Amino acid sequence: MDHFQYKNGILHAENVSLERIAAEVATPVYCYSTATLERHFKVFSGAFDYADTLICFAVKANSNLAVLKTLGRAGAGADVVSEGELRRALAADIPPERIVFSGVGKTAAEMDFAMEAGIHQFNVESETELRTLNGVAGSKAVKAPVSLRINPDIDAKTHEKISTGKAENKFGIPWSRAMEAYRLAASLPHIDVVGVDVHIGSQLTELAPFRSAFERVVELVKSLRAAGHSIQRIDLGGGLGIPYTEGGEVPPLPAAYGAMIVEVVGNLGCQLILEPGRLIAGNAGILLTRILYIKEGENRRFAILDAAMNDLMRPAVYDAYHGILPVAEPKPDSPREEYDFVGPVCETADLFAKSRPAPPLQEGDLIAIKSAGAYGAVMSSTYNTRLLVPETLVKGDQYSVIRPRQNYDILLGLDKIPSWLE
Repeated sequence: MDHFQYKNGILHAENVSLERIAAEVATPVYCYSTATLERHFKVFSGAFDYADTLICFAVKANSNLAVLKTLGRAGAGADVVSEGELRRALAADIPPERIVFSGVGKTAAEMDFAMEAGIHQFNVESETELRTLNGVAGSKAVKAPVSLRINPDIDAKTHEKISTGKAENKFGIPWSRAMEAYRLAASLPHIDVVGVDVHIGSQLTELAPFRSAFERVVELVKSLRAAGHSIQRIDLGGGLGIPYTEGGEVPPLPAAYGAMIVEVVGNLGCQLILEPGRLIAGNAGILLTRILYIKEGENRRFAILDAAMNDLMRPAVYDAYHGILPVAEPKPDSPREEYDFVGPVCETADLFAKSRPAPPLQEGDLIAIKSAGAYGAVMSSTYNTRLLVPETLVKGDQYSVIRPRQNYDILLGLDKIPSWLE
């Protein structure tokens, strides 16, 4: 469920008309719903009938400070993959003891900053990273709390570019080296081994791959404990999908996911750490855009939008489907015509939807691209020297601009002319 609904013939975010946001902020613009963010977090966190559970929002999905602060106040922690994301989580007042640091390429400087902050744990992804972390912790005469991310070689049955748990993926320590890696960790004087971490991919629409991976984790925890390791935490990552396609495949509900997790790993007495991102933010946001031109091609009709692939990369990168709605509610008996919804960037890949049925559209019409709250604004760029798109957050009948539109002075000011060209 989301809170983007037609009211009096106009699409609203909660009780704010998208026509109003377009008029006052201009398009393209992202719009997020507070009620949807809060509801999704509540439904997910409530799916775990287990006392010691830490839900860490995956900051990579949506790193806007206002979004993070909204979720932090609801009780969320943060899963970060860079010093920048850690700084964002701290700036949003998420307590460091609710922050986990993931990612395959942490630098020594990032490790140092995270230890100074006092984060909950590092999810370490290689033996070399483990040794580096031991050295950084040693320089501070402390121990770093560590869960080792183990790659279970499980096919998540998702898009190949968001699959993370197969042997050929860059993530985690190979399953065959897990026991050896834990022996190494135990031998390092400034490493405190606290848990096991696993993450197999994103936008999963079946529970079976999760269950297979988690059952392997249970085997590993039992073997590690038998070998003398004190395993207190299990980080199961994120990855549960959302419905992008209307009438298409429906991912499992959080309640079924939570029940399966507690059934599989709940008897180990560990703290459970979950890292949802898309599930919380995906359907809590839309990209609001306006039709610049309707262009008749040889065999196709194009709706050319003022939003482009630099504003929402997912269709170009992943061939991702996003629902598209006119902001003005069409009549139930309106005929349908097929449009290619495209942007102004000079790339054929600048395509949001191909041969998509829609009511008859006109130049100037407002369009909402759905399910854009995750991996939308965070992946945006200034390609074609286009300004970074603004973001807005709605709460009830009010809204606020939470990232202003960039201006050309700021954008061009990022470049510096060398002295020999002055």
